[in-house]
Amino acid sequence: MSLTLSPGLKIVAATHNPGKARELAALLDGRFEVLAAGALGLPEPDETESTFVGNALLKARHAAELSGQIALADDSGLSVTALDGSPGIYSARWAGPDKDFTEAMAKVAERVEESGSDDRTAWFTCALAVAWPKGGPAVVVQGEVHGTLTFPPRGDRGFGYDPIFVPTGFDQTFGEMEPAAKDAMSHRAQAFEKLKAALFG
Repeated sequence: MSLTLSPGLKIVAATHNPGKARELAALLDGRFEVLAAGALGLPEPDETESTFVGNALLKARHAAELSGQIALADDSGLSVTALDGSPGIYSARWAGPDKDFTEAMAKVAERVEESGSDDRTAWFTCALAVAWPKGGPAVVVQGEVHGTLTFPPRGDRGFGYDPIFVPTGFDQTFGEMEPAAKDAMSHRAQAFEKLKAALFG
């Protein structure tokens, strides 16, 4: 499906994370004015779905309805093989109400140690959804990147679990990489390539 979205259009990013809002705007090649839902004072919906795609759709539709603007939502997270895919869709919740990812990364390290497994493989998933304020079919895509975990965390770039994740084929964590290098191959970048193909291709 190819949809016409004019450059300069305002799009609401359904996130209260300023870092994620900036990354979403950059990955859209600066085509649009991206407004964060948090900055607009929109409440966060309860993420009641059981998949990344389900939660992305829920958040996009919620933001579109409340703002009256086209809304873009991202639902992403870290899945750890030794933890049977956890934290997965609960990745943000592991950071607690204060979104303390230092605490979340420590929890991952502790749980992996407790598991007794030597497997440090993990993967990031990103689901993206675009919804329109008057309803209609949404656009949904998903991307993944695989790698291994490293402890303690390394690097202060990026956000979330980036400092403990080393993508396959690299020796730096996402937290150590230049943003442009990460944006070229991350789970979010892969999802955005699919999204741009759906919206503009």
